[in-house]
Amino acid sequence: MNTKNFYPMEEATQKEEHGPDVEAAVSHSPACIVDANGQLKRGLKERHVQFIAIGGTIGVGLFLNIGSALATGGPLSLFLGYCFTSFGIWAMMQGVGEMASLLPLPGMIAQSCSRFVDPALGFAIGWNQWYNCAIAIAGETSGAVILIQFWSDINPAAWISIVLAVIFVLNFVAVSIYGEAEFVFASIKIITIIGLLILGLVIDLGGAPNHDRLGFRYWIHPGAMREYIAGGATGRFLGLFSTLVSAVYAFGGAEQVAVAAGETRNPTCNIPKAIRRVLWRLVLFYVLTSFMVGLLVPYNDSDLVNGTGVRQSPWLIAIKSAGIPVLPHILNAVLISSAASSGNANLYTGSRYLYALAQQGQAPAVLLKCNKRGVPLYCVAITASLGLLAYMSVSSAASDVFHWLTSLVTISYLLTWTCLCFAYTRFRRALLYHNVDRKSLPFRGPLQPYISWAGAGFFSIVLLFNGFAVFTQGNWNARDFVSAYIGIPFFAALFIGCKVAKKTKMVPISEIDIYTGRVTEEEGEITPQNRNMVQKFFSKLL
Repeated sequence: MNTKNFYPMEEATQKEEHGPDVEAAVSHSPACIVDANGQLKRGLKERHVQFIAIGGTIGVGLFLNIGSALATGGPLSLFLGYCFTSFGIWAMMQGVGEMASLLPLPGMIAQSCSRFVDPALGFAIGWNQWYNCAIAIAGETSGAVILIQFWSDINPAAWISIVLAVIFVLNFVAVSIYGEAEFVFASIKIITIIGLLILGLVIDLGGAPNHDRLGFRYWIHPGAMREYIAGGATGRFLGLFSTLVSAVYAFGGAEQVAVAAGETRNPTCNIPKAIRRVLWRLVLFYVLTSFMVGLLVPYNDSDLVNGTGVRQSPWLIAIKSAGIPVLPHILNAVLISSAASSGNANLYTGSRYLYALAQQGQAPAVLLKCNKRGVPLYCVAITASLGLLAYMSVSSAASDVFHWLTSLVTISYLLTWTCLCFAYTRFRRALLYHNVDRKSLPFRGPLQPYISWAGAGFFSIVLLFNGFAVFTQGNWNARDFVSAYIGIPFFAALFIGCKVAKKTKMVPISEIDIYTGRVTEEEGEITPQNRNMVQKFFSKLL
């Protein structure tokens, strides 16, 4: 049986044979800005997009929330939990890489679900992603307030107002200013993580001022795996499972490479390159971090178990125990910038999701209004308004609010990742139906479609059982139950509501469009770039 090769096909042929206009399809990018004529243009440079994709995913979850996971499950459970979640993310990104490099569609996350599964699923994912980003603004702001309280007991409302104002201003000005700010924020975070890993190794080997060589001391006493809720092997398993939920929040936003697909220069080259580097990013930023903190702090440390706010950060505990002065304050300042950066990235991405929904007729048309700098004013304002949920920190402990909001965001991420894995399996079946040779694709994920099914299964299990603790004897809490599961009926209501209102149906495999929106041969050409040594280093790393 003959197979087809996509790439030589001309764009004009696509328009003629495959329905919707390709240029119209490209007009929905959530990562672009709009000029005075209402036309989309590319407002971010390649380095901006790369650092937004990386920096936007690194927030307080990796620096602060990891402490509660260590206290609950122990060092080995934490390490394994991050390894398992890394595999799930890697599996999901392999499918995303195939779809986004062949069809670099604006709003790729929602469009892939609409095109390959059901328009109602794309509608639900689009609104779910907007809701996710908007809630994450409040979550990261609450995290920033927790960190600021390390220095000051001033009413949290003052700090919340300052953080939200900074985030709003950075998104209200031209997108290029936002890109530069995020480039700086992300650079600080990446350098900080690398520096902390080196510092952690020095402390563990006895190079700190106290000259205490730790080795694997805390894996032996109090132990590598902590029993959680139950005793014995069951308790150790539940401790391990609890770390998966924490890890999901820390990994949130890994799919943002697909968000920028519609504006990426040379997508057939740059998207596969970014996907291939996912594994190294996961290992460097997440797996090694989880391993290192488990070496430096015992899971029964009093500050880790009973402390509040930034005092629960395993990095801060390790630095203080090692007798290193001043550094805790420097670290806290960096963590505050990390939280503000993630909130900044979520406001930008969320507002562009909302704009894309309006362009596709799935949100009010008034949201399309932009100012002379091309900023969608109403989209930014509405998305930012959910950041006001952070003011709950005024009447409740900031750490409690942070916990509630992270639970809501975690569910949203899990729903999106599960749907993306399933969308890929349908995409793969469409390739087979149309006799397309996978060797002709710009990117080919290994072990497909098996790893996508594995990723979907993994995320589904974590999704369904993420709130398992509230169902155990003596641990029922209505507030925790709602925060752990409210996202599921919300998503179901969006999906069912769209199906009923629009009478959508699952797209038959034979009707899946795998042509409209793919790049032409000219668009896929690689433009040589002259880079200095610093740029080459970051290019290899990122």
